[in-house]
Amino acid sequence: MIKTKVKERAEELASAMTDEQQTAIRMLGNDLHRLNQTVMRCVESGLSVELQRTARHHAEGGYWGDLLVPVVVKKG
Repeated sequence: MIKTKVKERAEELASAMTDEQQTAIRMLGNDLHRLNQTVMRCVESGLSVELQRTARHHAEGGYWGDLLVPVVVKKG
């Protein structure tokens, strides 16, 4: 039931987006997937990884996005 609501909400948002916005969000999703895979690879190799917000990018119209940097720790 929850998955259906999430899917419906995503479809509503997608239909309200321009083609450029839909392309950008697909790129973001793909990049996040690759980032998550890389974080898991780092963790499996013996590193701890924390993503921290370092800044916020602002655009006209009140739109913003968080910019991140990894903090990597190796024990011992």
